[in-house]
Amino acid sequence: MFRIILLVGLIFNDFIAFYVEGVDESTIIEPAIAFSDVTEEAGITFRHFDGRQGDRYFVETIGSGCAFLDYNNDGYLDLYLVSANNFPQSSDEDNSYCNQLYQNTGSGSFVLVAAGVEDQGYGTGAAVADYDGDGWLDLYLTNFGSNRLFRNQGDGTFQDLTQQAGVDDPRWSAGAAFADYDGDGWLDLYLTNYCDFQLADHRTCAEQGVEVYCGPEEFKGVADRLFRNQGDGTFQDLTQQAGLHNPIGKGMSAIWSDYDNDGDPDLFVANDGTENFLYQNNNDGTFQDLAWLAGVDCDDHGNMQGSMGLDLADYDNDGYPDLLVTNFQRQLNTLYRNEGNGFFNDISFPSGLGYSLPFVSWGTGFFDFNNDGFLDLFIVNGHIQDQIERYDSSTTYLQADHLLLNDQQNSFDRQPPLLTPPKAGRGAAFGDYDNDGDIDILVNNAHDVPTLWRNDTKSMHHWLMVKLVGQNGNRYGIGAKTKVITPAQTWSAECRAGASYMSTNDSRLHFGLGQTRSIELVEVHWPSGLIDRIKSPLINSILVVVEGSTQE
Repeated sequence: MFRIILLVGLIFNDFIAFYVEGVDESTIIEPAIAFSDVTEEAGITFRHFDGRQGDRYFVETIGSGCAFLDYNNDGYLDLYLVSANNFPQSSDEDNSYCNQLYQNTGSGSFVLVAAGVEDQGYGTGAAVADYDGDGWLDLYLTNFGSNRLFRNQGDGTFQDLTQQAGVDDPRWSAGAAFADYDGDGWLDLYLTNYCDFQLADHRTCAEQGVEVYCGPEEFKGVADRLFRNQGDGTFQDLTQQAGLHNPIGKGMSAIWSDYDNDGDPDLFVANDGTENFLYQNNNDGTFQDLAWLAGVDCDDHGNMQGSMGLDLADYDNDGYPDLLVTNFQRQLNTLYRNEGNGFFNDISFPSGLGYSLPFVSWGTGFFDFNNDGFLDLFIVNGHIQDQIERYDSSTTYLQADHLLLNDQQNSFDRQPPLLTPPKAGRGAAFGDYDNDGDIDILVNNAHDVPTLWRNDTKSMHHWLMVKLVGQNGNRYGIGAKTKVITPAQTWSAECRAGASYMSTNDSRLHFGLGQTRSIELVEVHWPSGLIDRIKSPLINSILVVVEGSTQE
């Protein structure tokens, strides 16, 4: 008979370790994956408000994002939820709806804090990054109207430095993401702008005699923007010079990734109703759109899609990040497998995503939710038309979110819906907020309360979390690639600031290890070109890697 000994919470300077000893893992039957809705018990009282009063302004449809971030550097993830507001705003209306920051108490709950980031604009997205390299995470907020850059002052408060930094945009912005695209050590900002919609453009549309929200096809696109970080707290708009000015796009989300493993970050942009963009980095400050050539501009039949959310991760463990794009109803959520030669292959049907046609999908993430060593998928759903059931019996306005488990044979098995009333989901962020070694999920639901999904899976699989500490301007190692190497398997992941749908995940990298009980090597490839190698780190721990710390 084997004994199970759990020693939980041994705290050292650089990691928190959890050990499991004396277990014959070949006899273990893994329990089903389990999540619990702990929103209320965790103390989260936020409610998203989009201003709807029956007029059906187009701006009400896209919802808002959210973020996991450790804003006070205490080792626990805090959370940030973006709200919209009354629309149109006027001086005689109640404009008290605002974004909210919740501090993690370290005991499974959160407290609402007033830190100066209670923006009352018509909020859409949140991108989190340390743009000034001082070791504290800052917030960039996108709005319908002026955006906001809040600098973390390191004392629990933030300061609005939007105008001083030069990153405002008065149009309808959606997603944002940070990366050091030019290799100068400072994080640059890419901003997606959605549609050219103004108050004077407001009108409603009709479907089979039912008044509905108009869609993006009724409006022109707006060019996105690239802001280059000048290293002095300010940014320069280099959209035109970099070859990124493309006004046909209707940008929803953006994500940076070195998809071709050539050492510099490339850029994917999800557009709603126009072709998606894949901007390959030319490593000279410019980009070229290779989406059509690479096979990710449309689906495999050449149809443009209503794309919303994005994630890139190596779900098949071949060393190359694969692309998941969430789409509108009657369009599959599309999985593009990275073939490692600069091309992608649409494998949505064979991978198990054919079920998704009735749904409208938004936030998403590739994460190993049961720590078995294979990345699973979570997809947030919810329609934009609040009267859809009156004229379309194939779908609903409120929809359940979907968890899809990796079957370890390059496809996914959809699990039963999580036990909660369906909602009109939008943004989603992923991270281990309770530091127990598994990934939890935060969902921002349109015009509703959010959902905090605590991962309660009782897995005996092992894991490793890697926290990166970079040098110079890029203190969180954004863009760094980490490999976890064992004799039988190598896992890889990339550190990012901005993903999913207008949201930001935990910057720490999580690896499920399955039944692997020892790691040969952790290898971190920094954007600076340095490589750190850590031999035989402890499993079931949070490993801190400081850039250059293993250089001889």
